[in-house]
Amino acid sequence: MTSPTRRALLRAAGVTGLLTAPLAACGTSPTISEDPDELVLWYWDRSASPELLTKAARSIPGTASHVRADAIGTTFDTKLRTSLAGGAYIPDITYINSNNALYFRNENQFLDMNELGAKEYASDYYPWKWDLGTTPENRFCFFPLDIGPTGFFYRQDVFEQAGLPTSPDEVSEAVRTWKDWIDLGAELRKATGSALVTTAQSIYEQFLNASAERYLDEQDAPLYTKDGSAVREAWDTAMAAISAKVTAGIPEARKTDQNAGWSSGKIAGSVNAAWWSQVLQESAPDSEGLWRIADQPVRPGNSGGSFAAIPHTCKDPEGAFAFIRWINTPAHQAEAYNDVQLFPSAPDSYASDTMKYGGRFFGDQDPLEFFSRAAEHVPTSFISTWESVISGYFTLEITNVETAGKDPDRAWADATAAAEKALRKRGVLS
Repeated sequence: MTSPTRRALLRAAGVTGLLTAPLAACGTSPTISEDPDELVLWYWDRSASPELLTKAARSIPGTASHVRADAIGTTFDTKLRTSLAGGAYIPDITYINSNNALYFRNENQFLDMNELGAKEYASDYYPWKWDLGTTPENRFCFFPLDIGPTGFFYRQDVFEQAGLPTSPDEVSEAVRTWKDWIDLGAELRKATGSALVTTAQSIYEQFLNASAERYLDEQDAPLYTKDGSAVREAWDTAMAAISAKVTAGIPEARKTDQNAGWSSGKIAGSVNAAWWSQVLQESAPDSEGLWRIADQPVRPGNSGGSFAAIPHTCKDPEGAFAFIRWINTPAHQAEAYNDVQLFPSAPDSYASDTMKYGGRFFGDQDPLEFFSRAAEHVPTSFISTWESVISGYFTLEITNVETAGKDPDRAWADATAAAEKALRKRGVLS
């Protein structure tokens, strides 16, 4: 029998995971800018409103400081982790993607924003998103930025051709459970030859994104091995989808094939996040007006979204928090949606008269209205820092079943064995 090793023992043993202890840096200043009034922000393209960043470059309201926003490319996490580990060239403020749990093992590298007054604003944001910014040691290190509530995108014209329900309300009613959804996909495949989704992996991941339970609990005890676990249910759902032949088996790496499938209707659906609306419009522009969005089975989930954090070396923590709060007020989150389609984590943003969807890609349907409702029903969940270490073993084996015909029971056994080996190697299991 396995048992989790306490986080404190891991630290005592020197197991720090992603970051090593800060180096002395040979007297090098950790800051990027020597200007005491200039706070350096690291972000990536389209993770912040350019208009708001331009305003902050002049002044952070209520402070004597201003922001210098440095856009970091595809090596964002590597660069941030390297800077934190080396104790040099560290931004005063940093954005972090939905993988913020990667930093839980080294949460002391970031300030607890509750000590700067963050608790006062908690009620402005969805509780499930706020909770995702709280570390296992109950420190609030990651402030909510955007979110990714999910729904079921589908080609209305292909559904009509198959003799299936076509309106969003009718489709939502027809796919209350994942079994209903797979049965509908089987009818679609039989009638038109079209797949319901790209891959079984996407079904597995979106099932978990809508679950309160994931791979491990807050004490790092594995949950996936328990009878009826969310991971096992997600796995079984993906296996059922493969068996029913409702997936196209086209992985994300084959973007050209995916885009062609969405454009032609050969792939007639996707369970995905609010931000996928923009991806779809850019990937399959010829299908404008043919897509609709319905409720996904059981409940909506969350896929993606990001956070803001303040490294412990920040030269002006109060000014940094003032910026984070200012750029994330409900009014400014609404502005960021209009500017770069960042879906707000503050419910009051949707009441803003300035937040509008003006397209016709989904016919008369307004995705903004749909996803603002979906966001209210996303469950609170805990994402362990170790999830990224083991989740790939499960998705790899799902792909092996889907594309290589591997036996599902053998694939499950191999995935769980690889996950346990990885957790033992890192001292999570004893």
